[in-house]
Amino acid sequence: YLPPTATNTTDRLAALRDAMQAHGVQAYIVPSTDAHMSEYISARDSRLGWLTGFTGSAGTGVVTQDRAAFWTDSRYWTQVERQMDCNWELQRTVWIESIGLWMLEAVPAGGNISLDPFLFSIDTWNSYSQALHGSGRILLPIETNLVDQAWGDQRPPEASGQIYSLPAEFTGSSWQEKVAGIRQQMQQHTRHPTAVLLSGLEETAWLFNLRGDDIPYTPVFYSYTLLTNTTISLFVDEQRLSPSAQQSLQAQCPGPLCVELHPYGDTRTHLSRYIQDNVTVWLGTEFTTFGLYGVIPQEKLLEDSHSPVMLAKAVKNAKEQEMLRAAHVRDAVAVIQYLLWLEKMVPQGQVDEFSGAQHIDALRQAQEHSHGPSFQSISASG
Repeated sequence: YLPPTATNTTDRLAALRDAMQAHGVQAYIVPSTDAHMSEYISARDSRLGWLTGFTGSAGTGVVTQDRAAFWTDSRYWTQVERQMDCNWELQRTVWIESIGLWMLEAVPAGGNISLDPFLFSIDTWNSYSQALHGSGRILLPIETNLVDQAWGDQRPPEASGQIYSLPAEFTGSSWQEKVAGIRQQMQQHTRHPTAVLLSGLEETAWLFNLRGDDIPYTPVFYSYTLLTNTTISLFVDEQRLSPSAQQSLQAQCPGPLCVELHPYGDTRTHLSRYIQDNVTVWLGTEFTTFGLYGVIPQEKLLEDSHSPVMLAKAVKNAKEQEMLRAAHVRDAVAVIQYLLWLEKMVPQGQVDEFSGAQHIDALRQAQEHSHGPSFQSISASG
């Protein structure tokens, strides 16, 4: 018995297994993240969702030629049973040790266990490496994403919305001031790093006072930044920058406050060239993928769990504090309107969780400066 909400994954798994066979891969790990370790991901990056039919936000899949297993936490067990078919074995845990033990059982010694290094954080890569250490199984990074190959032209298109500048009245600091502050931290650090690499999408958006709509519930855009003592490289789809955003970034060209624009896909090649010289790259391990990290020799690395930009972003200036308070007041007005509406409608039997969510979203949208909710509204219970 399968509920009508379950997705038939037979053809999808067959296509992935064909791709695995072509690459000589015995097991393939599919995470629920994107290349920037984002909390929310776009439909285009929802590889695990496409492969399994599961629409929750956290999970890991592993596929071999004859088995497929899925790991997720207790929030999602009921959802998995409604959305996934019998091709998948549900593992009611999230520990990498548990995934490792399953793979040791499913993959014979000498077998390759593969993954896309641009979808795994440094820590996660190390955990898998440790789980398989000394087992005779090889952890093999493959830069071609095999799920993307199987997905083919059914995969959603790349983001195309405009990337725009945040008005000065919301920021309290120009991007030039922010860059100067980070460069000052680089000079004052005992190891004098020559560059900071930014992979987290919020880091680049905050640094340049830019916003986009590439990911639901988060006003960011796909990008990387390499900020050195004398240059600024932004890896982004240049066509999508609004004229005012482009003008803002390039008003002071040439010079140390000129932002050089490069294609998003050139990040790794550019970084490989940069590290040929006598340099030190400062990065935050939490948001950097193993694919980029692996390019930089250990002696040229300065690692912290978060980059200096992420830490600077966390400390709000007076203008940002004022804006946060004002946003909370506007939101409180919408919530009070919603509670009054509920008091009137619930006794009439006129409202359920879904119509409640729609109503509170509409009330918030009516407030000034609203750009949509920060996550899907959880409007009610029962």
